[in-house]
Amino acid sequence: MTQFDIKAALAARMSWIWPLLGLLAIPLAIKGGAGGWTATLSAVALIGAVFAAVHHAEVIASKTGEPYGPLVLAIAVTIIEVGLIVSIMLGFDTPKPTLARDTVYSAVMIACNGIVGACLLLGGVKHHSQNFRLEGASATLAVLAALTTLTLIVPNVTTSAEGPAFSKSQTAFAALISLFLYFSFLFIQTVSHRDSFTPTDDDSADAHAHLAAPTNGATAFSAALLIVSLVCVVLLAKFLTPALEGGIDRVGAPRGLVGVVIATIVLLPEGIAALRAARANRLQTSLNLALGSALASIALTIPAIGALSIVADYPIELGLPIKDVVLLALTLLISVVTLGTGRTTLLQGVVHLSIFASFVFFVIVP
Repeated sequence: MTQFDIKAALAARMSWIWPLLGLLAIPLAIKGGAGGWTATLSAVALIGAVFAAVHHAEVIASKTGEPYGPLVLAIAVTIIEVGLIVSIMLGFDTPKPTLARDTVYSAVMIACNGIVGACLLLGGVKHHSQNFRLEGASATLAVLAALTTLTLIVPNVTTSAEGPAFSKSQTAFAALISLFLYFSFLFIQTVSHRDSFTPTDDDSADAHAHLAAPTNGATAFSAALLIVSLVCVVLLAKFLTPALEGGIDRVGAPRGLVGVVIATIVLLPEGIAALRAARANRLQTSLNLALGSALASIALTIPAIGALSIVADYPIELGLPIKDVVLLALTLLISVVTLGTGRTTLLQGVVHLSIFASFVFFVIVP
C-alpha cells in the first residue's frame, strides 16, 4: 500500500469517527457546563467535525461535478450558520440585535478576502498563475454587491425606523429581494449559464483527479455524515459561545469579535476545501466555494433573521458602522479589479489578505 493509499484510508476512517465523537461530546458538554475539560473536549470535537465535513463535501463534489459540489457545501453550511445565529439569539435573555449583522458581514469579509486571498496566494506560489471563468466571477460579484448594499448599507439611510435598522415592511422587502436575487443566481449558475461556473480548459482535465468517482451508496453515506458533521459544528459552537464571550470580555475586546469567530467556524469546511482546490490548480472550484459562500450567507441569513424579527418582534440592526462600510466597499472594488481578467497571480492574493488583516485588526481595535 502506497503512502497516498494509507492517507486516503486514514481520512476515510476519521471521516466517520469525528462525527461520532462530536455526537458523544454534545451531551457531555450540556451536562458538564461551559468550562474546564468539557470546553476543551468540545473544541477538539468541533475541529474534527470540520475536517470530516470537508472530506464528505469533496466526496459529494466528485460525484455531482461542477458547479453542484461547491453549491451543496455552501448552502449546507449557510443553513447551519442560520441555525446557529438563531439559536444564540433566542438562547440568551439579553437581546443581541447586531449578532446577525456582524456574522454576515464577517462571513463576506472572510470569504472574499481571507479565503480568496489565501487561494490566490497558494495557487500563485505553486502554479505561478491560474485561470478561471470571468463570466461566473463577474455574475457572482454583481449579485454580492447588490445584496450587501441593500441589506447592510441601506439601513443606515432609511428613516422609517430609528437607528441602523429597517421597519417591518422594509425588513420583509429586504428578505424577499434577497431570496429573489439568490434564486435568480442559482438558475444562472446551474441551468442557463452553467458553463460559466465550470473549470476552464486548462484545469478541466484535473477537475476530478483528486477523488475517484464514488458509488451512489458512498455518496449517500457522505451526504448523511456531512449533515451530522455540520450539526455537530453548530451545536458545539453554540455551547462554546458563552465561554467565548467571557474570554472576549476578559481581554477587553469588542463583542463584535463573536460574529467573526462564529463566521470563521462555519466557513472552515469551505475554506479548507477551497485551499485544497487551489493547490490542485482548480481555482474555479475555489472561487465557486468562496464567493458562493459569501453570497449564500447573506442571501439566506437575512430572510431568516428578518422573519424572526417580524414574527417574534425581535430587535435587529443590519446597518454597518461607517468603518465597516468603507472596508466592505474596498473589498468589492478590489474584487472587481483582481478578478476582472480571468487570470490571477500571487499579488492579487497578497492584496486580499492585506484587506483581511485590516478587517481583523479593526474589529479588535475599532
